[in-house]
Amino acid sequence: MAKLTADDVRKALSAVQEPDLGADLVTLDLVRDLSVADGDVSLRIALTSPATPHKELLRTQVLAALDALPGIGSIALRLEADPPDSATKLNKIRHIIGVGAGKGGVGKSTVAVNLSVALAQAGAKVGLLDADMYGPSVPILLGLRGTKPTVNAASKIVPAEAHGIRCVSMGFMIQDDMAVAWRGPMVGRAVTQFIDDVEWGELDYLIVDLPPGTGDIILSLCQAISLSGAIVVTTPQDVAFADVLRALRMFSMMKVDVLGLVENMAYFRCPDNGKDYAIFGPSRGAEHCAQHGVPFLGSLPLDMAVSPNADAGRPIVVAEPDSLQTQIYRQMAGKVASQQAIAAHKSKAIAEAGKGFFTAPTPG
Repeated sequence: MAKLTADDVRKALSAVQEPDLGADLVTLDLVRDLSVADGDVSLRIALTSPATPHKELLRTQVLAALDALPGIGSIALRLEADPPDSATKLNKIRHIIGVGAGKGGVGKSTVAVNLSVALAQAGAKVGLLDADMYGPSVPILLGLRGTKPTVNAASKIVPAEAHGIRCVSMGFMIQDDMAVAWRGPMVGRAVTQFIDDVEWGELDYLIVDLPPGTGDIILSLCQAISLSGAIVVTTPQDVAFADVLRALRMFSMMKVDVLGLVENMAYFRCPDNGKDYAIFGPSRGAEHCAQHGVPFLGSLPLDMAVSPNADAGRPIVVAEPDSLQTQIYRQMAGKVASQQAIAAHKSKAIAEAGKGFFTAPTPG
């Protein structure tokens, strides 16, 4: 029997596809630290994100491919995140993702907070920037009301920490009843300072809770922040989706990839009979997304536990880890990680193709 070689292992793994990027593990250079000795194999598979939903699928497929090799002995397999950087990498922040809405009152900040915590629970390093200067609600939602910023020896603002994420907000800088009467350029400069002058440390994701709407303020913010992706939050009504279309066009104009749509308050599940009631009309989020080529991240139900826990500074994914809302947020976090990995891969492929060295595989 021929001796097992590293080339044999690579050939076997060339049949295993990375689910998001639409190419095999070898072509994508995700097979790392490979060694083969007397049939025993040791290797590491680089994951596109700590929050990827495909970790166990890849583990199963890699082991199956290796087990089929003649002469295989023991297998020491590690799956560790080594995410690709986005084209807008800033300092030690890999991806900056905005959470916006075409209109207010759709639960944008609640979604931003719970998605941030869900990504952190999945193993990612996450920061949350509350850029909704006129209505900074994140300190309340995270239980950080009354927190005052501190500055380190390097004159950098130190983020507050809660529920596994780092956070900075205008709400830390002003009194609760103080109005921020700033125009767009001033807001843009303030947000730039919140990125450049904050000791964020190494982050996989910086989630930015954007102001609602599509006017001068948010345009200034998008220019100041240089987002690598955006999530849009809406409610089920068709009139609300009209505002979503405006938000989509705005992000397209700013050349920001829309990673997906979140439909909030889509239905109410009655605890007495388990039936779902579409209080604000039937859900058409998936249908709208299909029509406009936007990924659909999912529909969140109305839940009577969300509001009191939010007021108490307990995100629902922390307060009720086994709830339906939490399950959906965790699924959304995985989808966000996948969509950002795809967007980053496309950006890298385009950049490399421009140099004439790389032809991008088509994402599946």
